[in-house]
Parts: sequence; structure tokens; C-alpha cells
Amino acid sequence: TATRSLLCSSPHIATAHLVLMAPEKLYCDRVDVSLFHGRWVRSDSKYENWENYMLWYGMDDDKAREETIEPQIHIITAASKEQMTLVHQLPWRAGAQAEYTVRMDGEFHPIPQALFKTARTSWQANKRADWMHKFDEKGLLCEQHLPVKGKPHVLRYWRSLVSANEIMVNVHLYEVDASGQEKEVIHTIRYFQRIPFKEKWTAAAAQFFSGMDVAENLKTCVSWMRKAKARGADLVVLPENSNRDRQYFVDGKPSKKKAHEMSETLDGEFVKGLCDTCAELGLWAVVGVDLKGHPPATAYIAQLLIRPDGEIEGVHKKHVLWDYEYTLFEPGDDPYQVFDTELGRLGLLVCADGIVPEAARVMSLMGAQVLLNSLNSRGPDEMRVHIPLRALENGVWHVASNAVGNPNNMGLLWPWTGGSQICDPLGNRVVASEEHDDMVIGEVRPFEAELKRGVWTEDIFAQRRPELYGVLTKPLDVVPCAPMYGPAAEVLPFPGPASVKVAMMQLSRTHTRLCTEWMTKRQVSYAARRGALVGVLPELWCFARGEVDKDPKAAADYSASMLQTMLDAARENSIHLCFTLVEQETATSNKLFHTAYLVGPGGVVMKYRKAHLGRSEKAWATPGDALSAACAVPGLGRVALLVGDEVWIPEVSRCLALEAAEIVLHPTDWASAEAGEMAATERASENRFHLVSVTRLDCP
Repeated sequence: TATRSLLCSSPHIATAHLVLMAPEKLYCDRVDVSLFHGRWVRSDSKYENWENYMLWYGMDDDKAREETIEPQIHIITAASKEQMTLVHQLPWRAGAQAEYTVRMDGEFHPIPQALFKTARTSWQANKRADWMHKFDEKGLLCEQHLPVKGKPHVLRYWRSLVSANEIMVNVHLYEVDASGQEKEVIHTIRYFQRIPFKEKWTAAAAQFFSGMDVAENLKTCVSWMRKAKARGADLVVLPENSNRDRQYFVDGKPSKKKAHEMSETLDGEFVKGLCDTCAELGLWAVVGVDLKGHPPATAYIAQLLIRPDGEIEGVHKKHVLWDYEYTLFEPGDDPYQVFDTELGRLGLLVCADGIVPEAARVMSLMGAQVLLNSLNSRGPDEMRVHIPLRALENGVWHVASNAVGNPNNMGLLWPWTGGSQICDPLGNRVVASEEHDDMVIGEVRPFEAELKRGVWTEDIFAQRRPELYGVLTKPLDVVPCAPMYGPAAEVLPFPGPASVKVAMMQLSRTHTRLCTEWMTKRQVSYAARRGALVGVLPELWCFARGEVDKDPKAAADYSASMLQTMLDAARENSIHLCFTLVEQETATSNKLFHTAYLVGPGGVVMKYRKAHLGRSEKAWATPGDALSAACAVPGLGRVALLVGDEVWIPEVSRCLALEAAEIVLHPTDWASAEAGEMAATERASENRFHLVSVTRLDCP
């Protein structure tokens, strides 16, 4: 009996002995069903009678042959006697993919609609659109009832393991007469081989400029593809709009009609040339290409994922357009996809898709291990912040290719900034030149993306609190920040000052408690004299590093007295102050919170109990049950609070922005330079709020 199971993420081939016992026993009682776990690819050379099966359904010879060799992939992620979950991929059908669970209960259930969209044979004939699964003595049986050629038929096929690394699918189609008798009319067998993910592979990101000559641009792309292959790359990423420079203007004005006319098609010469080169070299390629949409004036900024056999695995149409792009293109609205390949689970991004957190986050939560990004950016923020941070905050690999240079002598003369790079899940990177054609090569180890470790937490996704992010699901026109959309009006949508002077008081425990309190009061007094309306102190600034962890209850007792000290300082200096302390829920409660306060001359204005706890806090703190409110504070505007390493969690800042926060006060203790140089900078940029982030003097 088989004794070893294999998860779909395992890089190894399964080894097991299958000993078939008495046929009267159910298959699932004779064979370890967990052996079905894995990535299975349909063989295009090992089959029996498949072309005749296709011809029986009415296909011509060419279509039958295409159907015979078409790749089909099943990634079985869970298997038991009761049910099986799998990702079903048909890459030749525009990257068609469906994830579903079948129950082995002998009952008929609906077939996933995603499979019907590209149906060609049995699914197309299945007007009932349902199927039944159960284990019998032969294997895992699937049954469908089909009207074919005007007569009722029953389709039955059995999945069974030939070995631990091969599945046989035994297909029988029966015609049913008026009496219910069945007669077999066609029989075929297909085989699926276990082809696991590679443990490591080589990625390349090339950067160059594409001009107006599409044929020459194809030669440029092919040249870089050959260079990548010569250096051992398994996959190469090329920039956005590698097909041509975007001179889509008529009489000096952007023209959607011209953008459509000058864009490519999936069966055109440019794309065909890319596909042929991939097939010749045995190379994966990710290429940015402007694609025609519906005539006469629809075009998309697209990205192609091309397989080593020259077929298109997937097409992504850019969701987030930038600036002038809205005058030429339509944003894509297809759901994000993650493509399961032998290189791991791949997600596609195009440039501005990556300057907001949602695209990378959604695909990472869908299981992406590697993000592949084609850019056309003139901004240094891509290579310095967006690209490495999307890797770091999601714990994934990020391979990004940007255009570089600008030989034009009219129009916008700013150069594209290059900086193509490969980042690992910790944000470490190999970076290309900012000035000239170049290529970076690096090793990718997809399974490191499964660790989800960050410099601030042991598990990036486990730290999330989706139940607190409800505002993310609300329609854009009803969230509190809706009045803030678009250019700033003469009269701002919320009452408040035109500007706010803020004091950043970078302190941490010094010498003695008395000395620290004395220094704090001096800072507050000085800030008030300089005209500051609010002062922000670092995270737990009045405690020595590790002091709270050693004795949280004593820290809570001292925090109570420090809260009063800060209330007095705010009142005496007519200033608002933001800081964090250890809060005890009640005098009789053992619950402690890491709490941020905003106090003013009149007392406590608002407080926020940190909802996402870091490593050391988990030993003593209770997580808060809500994110900070965005409160209208007279003299300050709409204010929200953020604590410490929550800056790494993009959903938190996005929720505060949607709640119409204008200023986010952030007492923190940066554990790495990236916390300030990337995470804090990005949160302010992507959410368009003012982030006042103040760290301790003794931060690492």
C-alpha cells in the first residue's frame, strides 16, 4: 500500500509502491489517496485513441490534433476520501484557469462555470452542466449525462495511479437507448505525469528602449532573449510596451483610435516572433505589449507570459493606468491570476500596478511566489521603493524590467530610469544600471516565498487582521474619503487648517526615568515655542529597550503616571502630543495593551490599542479589536494613529486613508532602515496622507 503523500509545493518526485488488492474493495481503501497531491501535466505523446475521440465529437483533423497536444495541468492541492481540491489550467485558452473542489458523495453538483467558457467536447455537450464524483473499485469516477448527436449519452472516466508519478484517465462514452441500456461508442485513455516545481531557477531582467520601428524592436527583444538564454536564464522579463514607443497622437493630442491602430494582436508578427523565439530557445518570457481591443478605439497595456514551447500561458491587462495612459488606453478589469508553472506560482504586474499595494498583495494571497513586472517608468521611486517593497511586504520574489534612456529629441525628453532588478522575499536585490541598456541575472528559489518571514514578524500573512479591513470592501463612492478624490478644490472637503506645524521628538530612555521625563518636558516646551501644534514621540520612548518585556505590569503602572505627566505637559504648553504607553484595561484586569494616545490641552483626544502585535508584544499585550478611527481634531484636521511595525501592513494604512485621514501620527521603533526609507515613505505616497513617523534614538 502506498504510504507517502506529496504536497503540490514539494520539489521532489514521489516514490511509493502501489499494491493493488482485491478488486471488490473501493480504490480509496486500497491506495493512499494523498498521493494525488501534486502538479500533474497531461502528456502530449502518451495516449490511446484520443484523436478519434475528438473526431467523434465532430472536430476536423486539425482541431483534433490541436486538442490532442494541448497542455492541460491539474494542481491537486488537497485530496482525501471525501473530497479533492484542484487548480485546473488550460494555458492555450488565453490562460484559462479554475480552482474548485469536488465531493466524492455520488451526488450531482454544478461544474465550475470557468471551465464552460472554453469548452470544446464533453463540457460543451453537457447541457445540465453538472457532474458526479465517487470512488469505486476502479478509481475516482466522474460521471456526466450528455445529449450528443441527438441522443442521450453517459460519459464516465476513472482517475487512477499507474505509479506514484503517473495518473491514468480512462474515458468511456456510452449511448443510452430508450430502455436505459448502455452501449459503449468511444473509448480513450490519457496520462498525466507528475512534473513538480523547480527548487531553483535563473531569472533575467533586460532593459532597453523601444522606438517606433516594430520590426526592429522585435529584433531587439529577440537579441535580449538570446543573451538571457546564453547566460543560463530559464525566464526573462522585458519592459512594458516593448513593441513600440507610444507616439499615439493626432494634431498633438492623444488619440485612442491611433493607439488601437498601432497596437499589436496576439496572432500578429510581433507576438508570433516572441513565441517562436521562446520555442526555439526553450525559454519562458514575460513581455509588455500594447494590444488591440475592440475596434475602433480600444487598446490595452498588456503583458504576455510565454511558455518555452512558444504558447501563451497568460495575458495580463494593466489595471492601474498612470497619467497620460488614461487618454489612450482602457484599464483591464479581468480578475488577477496566478499561474502555476514548473517555475513556481507566477503573478504578473505592469508598472503602475505595483505603485499601489493591492495588486501584489492580492496575488501573493492567491499564492504567488514570484512577481514578474514589466515597467515603463521615468521615476526613481520604482527601483528605490516600489519594487523592493512589494517583495518585502509580501515575502515574495520580484523580477522587474524597466525601459531605459530616451533618444527622442522632441516631446517629453526625460529618460526612462532603468534600475531593473531581482529582489528576494527579504527585499535584497541585484540592480541594473540607471543609464544604459543592461541585464541582471539572478537565482530564484520559489519555496523561500512560502516562509513569509519579515524583519518585523515571523509570519507576514498571519499578522494580518482581515476582519478589521471592512472598509476595503466598500464601494469607492461611499467611503469617507470619497469627497477627497481628484484635484484639490479651493475649499477643502473637510474643515481644518491649510497647514499644520509638527514637531518630531526623537527620544528614548536616557540615564534615569527622571532624566527622561525632564528631557521630554523640555522638548515639549521647545516645540510649543517654535509654533508646533502637535508633537510626536517614539514608540514606548520612556522605557529602556526590553524593559516592558521583562515586567509588563510594572510598565503599565509607570505608564499610568506618565500619561498624567503628558496630559499636564499638553495643557501647560497648549499643544497636542502623540505617544505610546502600556495600558492596563482596568485596575482589576490582567489585560494589557500597547496603546497610542493623542492628548491635547483639554485631555485625551483619542487613543488606539495596537491591533497587530509584533514578536515581543505577543508575550504581554492583547491585540486591539479595531483600527484607529480618523478623528476630526480642531486645529489639526482629520487625524489617525498608527503604531510601530504596522507600517509594514499595507491594508492598515489603506484603511486609514479610506477613512479620510489627512495626518497619520506614527510613534515607532524602526527595526531596519527599510522601515523608514521604504515602508513609511511608501505609505504616505500610495495613500496621499501626511505620515509623521518618529523613531527612537536607540532604534537598530
